[in-house]
Amino acid sequence: MPADLAVIGMGQSGLPVSQAATAAGIGTIGFDPDEHTVAELNAGRPPADGSLTAAEIRRMLSHGFRASADPTVLSRARTVLICAPTPLAPDRALDLTALRAAAHTLASRLRPRTTVILESTVYPGSTEEILRPLLEEGSGLRAGRDFHLAYSPDRVDPGGRGHRYAGIPKVIGGLTPACTEAAAAFYGRLTDKVVRARGPREAETAKLLETNYRHVNIALVNEMAVFCHDIGVDLWDVIRCAETKPFGFHAFRPGPGVGGHGVPVDPNHLSSRGRSPGYPLRMTEVAREINSRMPRYVSQRAAALLNEHGKSARGARVLLLGVTYKPDLADQEGAPAREVGTRLRELGAQLSYHDPYVSRWRVSGQPVPRADSLYEAAGAADLTVLLQHHRTYDLQGLAAKAQLLLDTRGATPTGAAHRL
Repeated sequence: MPADLAVIGMGQSGLPVSQAATAAGIGTIGFDPDEHTVAELNAGRPPADGSLTAAEIRRMLSHGFRASADPTVLSRARTVLICAPTPLAPDRALDLTALRAAAHTLASRLRPRTTVILESTVYPGSTEEILRPLLEEGSGLRAGRDFHLAYSPDRVDPGGRGHRYAGIPKVIGGLTPACTEAAAAFYGRLTDKVVRARGPREAETAKLLETNYRHVNIALVNEMAVFCHDIGVDLWDVIRCAETKPFGFHAFRPGPGVGGHGVPVDPNHLSSRGRSPGYPLRMTEVAREINSRMPRYVSQRAAALLNEHGKSARGARVLLLGVTYKPDLADQEGAPAREVGTRLRELGAQLSYHDPYVSRWRVSGQPVPRADSLYEAAGAADLTVLLQHHRTYDLQGLAAKAQLLLDTRGATPTGAAHRL
């Protein structure tokens, strides 16, 4: 099964680039060590993270795309993209286990003149200080001389339909100028604009800035949500007014927490400790603290609302709406719903949930009953909490049916619910 391109990692970043390459007429093979993932893709079934639909997967297959768990397919590709997941470990450092495994798998099959591009989220310096040695030691080849090596941060928006892959500029930083140009030649077939960074470290740090920018600004507006509630100001009207400014302001919205695969990165965990500044990015640390407090704040607001209406959280029937991290997706990666549910249970609430994309859901290892009839469940619940605004939710109708509605997304009509 020869291919011009091999993509390692069929997750939320590997699949979209595989789709773009296949659509551009590039023979593409998707490698993933998980045989179940491979079987599901080859059967035309979409991933849970919502990165692609079933129709899009079937279209890729009809154009020649195949997934494989056989690492020998890597030896036949001219270009290899590494899109291995790098989630946060318990110590809040990036877990590079899957990246190292991908490098070991590729190294023994790496051929001269191959272009290798890392797209995983990593610390500045990782391409040169982690990936490069693993590839060189395992292959006997030298990066920059025998094969090209570059870093290009992924810029995917799972489930988002507002941006075509081709319309999103691709940042590239190569080990050498020739490496950069080899990567640029590849991405030039997929995107309208290629942005050349000074080197891999600059490209890696651009990803760090993009991710931390999101978390810092969400933290700011989450903090404003708490502040505005305490002083009796309508935050949502504040945002509506502020976003009319045509310069110097970009609107973010508060919520019950920050989910998703893009995690805030602290470069104090640099791949080379000698390169670490020895202190954290304080703004990122504070943002993480603020955002991590939001599930607790939501549960406290829920308990306070119940109390204001003459009910205790203990024994109260609480319906949670939307337990995924993003609207209209099934992906629950990092979704704050589970912590909100855990805290409400600790207060003694009787939980139920509704989510059109999640058929089973557990909190603290215990199953949570799923509401079959949404309106009946909202009418029976002492409190309904909107955690994620899926398009299928008729919020005006829900507000009319619910005894008490807490909207953490500011999606309900003004005056229809209690907002975060």
